[in-house]
Amino acid sequence: MIDPQAHFLYLVEGGGRAIRYGVGVGRSGFEWSGIATIHNKQEWPDWYPPKEMIERQPEIKRMMSELQSGIGMRGGPRNPLGARALYLWQGNKDTLFRIHGTVEPWTIGKSVSSGCIRMINQDVIDLYQRTPIGAKVVVLSSRATAFRP
Repeated sequence: MIDPQAHFLYLVEGGGRAIRYGVGVGRSGFEWSGIATIHNKQEWPDWYPPKEMIERQPEIKRMMSELQSGIGMRGGPRNPLGARALYLWQGNKDTLFRIHGTVEPWTIGKSVSSGCIRMINQDVIDLYQRTPIGAKVVVLSSRATAFRP
């Protein structure tokens, strides 16, 4: 479960236990919430930003080149998706949202992304190893107000 308002991802384990990770989430206007499944996982994934992102941020074109699946950036230590990526799908449709590492660890705990869930690379590697394909992911609404006694 991901709580964007609190900037935490919880990996729920059996026996009422969970591992809590700090995350960066979508900035205002780029929030995403819902239920998805982990469709696939990649180590050092290539990054293919959507055309809308390239239009909003034309400076990222300098980092792009022609790759096997189109214009993108080859995976590696300088890639914005970091060390691992978990791809979120709803049914047979890619949401285009990911849980991934980051080359900007100072953004953890903030709402700065274009909607994806960012984690420090050490944490996303740990989550990647613990999470099977097909796992359910619940992303709460960032506008939800939590009851705090």
